[in-house]
Amino acid sequence: MSAAISVSGLNEQIKALLETSFEFVSVEGELSRITHHGSGHIYFTLKDNDSSIKCVMFKGNAARLKFRLEEGAHIILHGALSLYKPRGEYQINAFSAEPYGAGALAVAFEQLKQKLESKGYFDLSRKRSFPKFPQKIVLVTSATGAALQDMQRVATQRWPLVKLIVLDVLVQGSSAAGQIADALRYADTLQADAVVVGRGGGSIEDLWPFNEEMVADALFAMQTPVMSAVGHEIDWVISDYVADMRAPTPSAAMQMLLPDQNELLQSIDEIRYSAYGMVAQRLERKREQLLSMQEAFKRHGVEHRLSVQAEVIRELKERLNRQMAQRLEQSRREIIPLIERLNQSIESTLRQKRFLMTQLIEGLNANHPKNKNKSGFAQIAREGKVIDLDVLSVGDQFDAMNDKKVVRAEVINIESTI
Repeated sequence: MSAAISVSGLNEQIKALLETSFEFVSVEGELSRITHHGSGHIYFTLKDNDSSIKCVMFKGNAARLKFRLEEGAHIILHGALSLYKPRGEYQINAFSAEPYGAGALAVAFEQLKQKLESKGYFDLSRKRSFPKFPQKIVLVTSATGAALQDMQRVATQRWPLVKLIVLDVLVQGSSAAGQIADALRYADTLQADAVVVGRGGGSIEDLWPFNEEMVADALFAMQTPVMSAVGHEIDWVISDYVADMRAPTPSAAMQMLLPDQNELLQSIDEIRYSAYGMVAQRLERKREQLLSMQEAFKRHGVEHRLSVQAEVIRELKERLNRQMAQRLEQSRREIIPLIERLNQSIESTLRQKRFLMTQLIEGLNANHPKNKNKSGFAQIAREGKVIDLDVLSVGDQFDAMNDKKVVRAEVINIESTI
């Protein structure tokens, strides 16, 4: 009968046997009961329809995983069998894992994409617009890469006025993501108009730094508008979704950010010609308006009103002259018979007056004392005036005179001859 051994001894022998017999195994199964420990270790169970086995992936190996172990995921686990001696339980000490039927990087990409999308990293509402005429652009890329030369060439051709600041970083490898994230944070302090982060084409492994969460965090925190220009047109990385805009290639980023000086000059010429045309049209309209206003002013202005009134006055004068001429002609026609009648009346009156005057003269001559030379006749006067005898009374004095003598006499007696 063999000697008995302790439990610890047995477990030790089993541990040695297992670990030497199963130094490397690849096991396919479904993940279950995953625990991400605060120490960085991952504890989980790998199972199929009939069996299960406990697994552990220690911190160092877990940090190298390209995707996150999730409940129910179908994976291929690479590792070695080991025994946890205190409980006599064997487990797989996992070195690495890969998704079953899909690449680990593809799974990791989709996992991070879903995570960041749920956090709002891809929301269109947070996307910033780029200035139309940027003056300073920061390029976060490799200083020795072809992508930088392409961007500088396109920038010189399209808009030589722009200032390009290059922040040299690694764009592939394990340390590239940290450098890119640091450069983005520094670029955000340079008060640039835009930031371009990117590189030329490559495999998914080469482009992987732009799929790292730390780069996505740096992009999300930026205040400066940033454009992601990674790889070729068919390549999509996480930075494309987080950035404010994606460019299919680095050279395309410069074409999208910078105006074309030739197109701008052509546009300026078109605007200038259009402006000339607009000014000419405006001047023509204003000239027509001015002419219309001048015409209106002439119609309603003082000079026009004076001219109109002068014309009215002229017409009134002409009308007055015509009326006066008509009236004068009418009066002339009416006055001729009157003149003729007047002349006739005057002539008749004159004949009558001449006849009367002739009679008076003849009477005067007949009664004038000079012409009365008959004896016994004298003219009676008083106070130098010839009077009739009827006016004399007894006692009146009077003069009796002829052409030769004046005799003063007194009425002594009056007798009637009848």
